[in-house]
Amino acid sequence: MLMNDTIIATYWLETALPLEQACEIIVSEQSTGTFLPLPNESDSLKERHRARILSLKELDISPFPSLPGAKVPSGSKGEFRRGIVKIAFPYTNIGPSIPNVLATVAGNLYELEELSGLRLLDLELPQQFQERYEGPRYGISGTRELTGVHGRPIIGTIIKPNIGLTTEQLRLIVRELALSGIDFIKDDEVHANPPYAPIAERVKVVMEEIERAADQTGKKTMYAFNITDDIDPMMRHLETVVKSGGNCVMVSMNSIGFAGLAHLRKHAPVCIHGHRNQWGMLSRYPYLGMSFAAYQKLCRLAGVDHLHVNGLNNKFYEGNASVIDSVRDCLTPMFDPSDTVLPVLSSKQWAGAAPETFRTLGSVDLMNIAGGGIHGHPGGAGAGFRSLVQGWEAALAGIPLADYAEQHPELKMALAAFG
Repeated sequence: MLMNDTIIATYWLETALPLEQACEIIVSEQSTGTFLPLPNESDSLKERHRARILSLKELDISPFPSLPGAKVPSGSKGEFRRGIVKIAFPYTNIGPSIPNVLATVAGNLYELEELSGLRLLDLELPQQFQERYEGPRYGISGTRELTGVHGRPIIGTIIKPNIGLTTEQLRLIVRELALSGIDFIKDDEVHANPPYAPIAERVKVVMEEIERAADQTGKKTMYAFNITDDIDPMMRHLETVVKSGGNCVMVSMNSIGFAGLAHLRKHAPVCIHGHRNQWGMLSRYPYLGMSFAAYQKLCRLAGVDHLHVNGLNNKFYEGNASVIDSVRDCLTPMFDPSDTVLPVLSSKQWAGAAPETFRTLGSVDLMNIAGGGIHGHPGGAGAGFRSLVQGWEAALAGIPLADYAEQHPELKMALAAFG
């Protein structure tokens, strides 16, 4: 098999069997065979369709299995070997289909009793996937053009409280934020189309305020309306946003699935803000699930323009090293630079975080979203936005925050309140 005719999956695995034997079981299970040889599994068929092990690296040995239900062969020492394996699956088995890629590279593998741990670390996909999937419509450069923000991160916030506001209460919050010149606002992931505040009503009041503010300031704030839903209503929500002059929608990607995301991308003339809520369910246990390196490639192919990656020093379980890797993954082309997407930093973000974020990540191709760091500012949400801009100005100029704050009252108040 040629490399451009294969889909290469990299796994971390754990097993009580010899590593080579466990890898052969993976190969057989997910390509031509089953747990025993079959009469029709001819040599010629295997040559065309059987997956192959490209490399196998042995790691450590654990005295305990990572997952329940693991098979321990009779006479075994009870040791669980760990390793990293690259397996090439023939492209001809699958075609350019994200759902069927997942059925192959994940499928039943997590249920095999021969494996006591398995994690999909990475995916390498051939050019045919770029030809089949549309990828980001706007990405980094397009989002910058729509927001008019260059030379610094795009700075935004989440509507707070995240649920329970009437449409008229929402109107006043959006008014203050849009008049302050904020770059970006998003709905919370738990607020989509509730009966007490239907999305059609929210779109109307939000866009009234954004357009009114744009007439005064010359800047149109980008608002990501959460249109997550079943496919047909989701598409109706999209139409409502577009007809009202909106330029961004948000979806919970794990709720609508990759096929739903690709369908939305096909029809959406606006930015797609990808929220990864439920991600911990797939990734938190280190010996199960998949890594963000693999996940984000599928999200990007399916069409997101912005992708949540958590934030440095966040309130969740994820460490900074993982966040750093996630940002770099989003900014690394798969096929060409047009498929990079804007990493979205959120969770415990505020003006004072800017210097460490810039020093650590070394990029301004970011979306920096703050909830409490903007809404909780003593001067109000508009001052909260300005404090983040000032924090980034100081970081980019290499000026200590305290010094910059002497001439910038919003930053000074933020440092006193949150620092």
